[in-house]
Amino acid sequence: MTGWIGQPGSAGEWNGGVATQRATCVLAPNPGPMTLDGTNTWLIAEPGSGRVGIIDPGPDDPAHWEQVKAVVDRLDLRIDTILLTHGHHDHSAGARLFASHAGCSVRALDPAHRLGSEGLADGEVVEIGGAEIRIVATPGHSGDSLSMLLVGDRAILTGDTILGRGTTVVAYPDGRLADYLDSLARLEVLVAEFQLTSILPGHGPTLDDPTAVIEAYIAHRQERLEQIRTALASLDVAVQDRPALAQTLVETVYADVPKVVWPAALVSVYAQLEYLLG
Repeated sequence: MTGWIGQPGSAGEWNGGVATQRATCVLAPNPGPMTLDGTNTWLIAEPGSGRVGIIDPGPDDPAHWEQVKAVVDRLDLRIDTILLTHGHHDHSAGARLFASHAGCSVRALDPAHRLGSEGLADGEVVEIGGAEIRIVATPGHSGDSLSMLLVGDRAILTGDTILGRGTTVVAYPDGRLADYLDSLARLEVLVAEFQLTSILPGHGPTLDDPTAVIEAYIAHRQERLEQIRTALASLDVAVQDRPALAQTLVETVYADVPKVVWPAALVSVYAQLEYLLG
């Protein structure tokens, strides 16, 4: 579940393609209000390794597999593993199809989305396509959300934690706003520590000023929280009636976003209310 329900992020059409020396995006054909241009399926390969790893196969779509396979074959590479940033269907549903064709495992934080015995853990260093990836737990959008530091390119793959356009949904109750704010703070530290120069998101275009993007995300969340606080002080809706309160807050605070993404905004409002009121 994604959705552009805020302002940070860049505008413009995104078609995927080569993003860094080690990362190429094959855009899944699943565009929509909640997926932007489609899911970014990332191919990761160390130059000269002869192997490639896949991060987020995307939807269960044989046509998308054929797109990915065509790129892999053109580069004369062998798929060695699949990683998931999180288990939402627009990122993970195609994993079994991809793995069966490639003859490889699927690694994820959540055991329910693994194929094979190995999972992923915060702080773990893994090799895919010959490239070094450092796993960073960034819960908030979902409980199992991971970001993946591509060390050689000074880039970080953020799944739905940071999008290339707009802001992500905190998918309450699995996602928690307190966790999400902590994850943004953690990413901000990593950007400085590893001098990262690019963000490779799960949807939308790549971003080339990670510090500014994360600062904008944090500021936007704080602005929304302040808007919620202000609205709570003025609305004539019982706090105990959480569904009615949440819907009224969407109509009040998110009046500036298209109604097509109001259902996603509603989920985030529940997360904000849990953060503020418990």
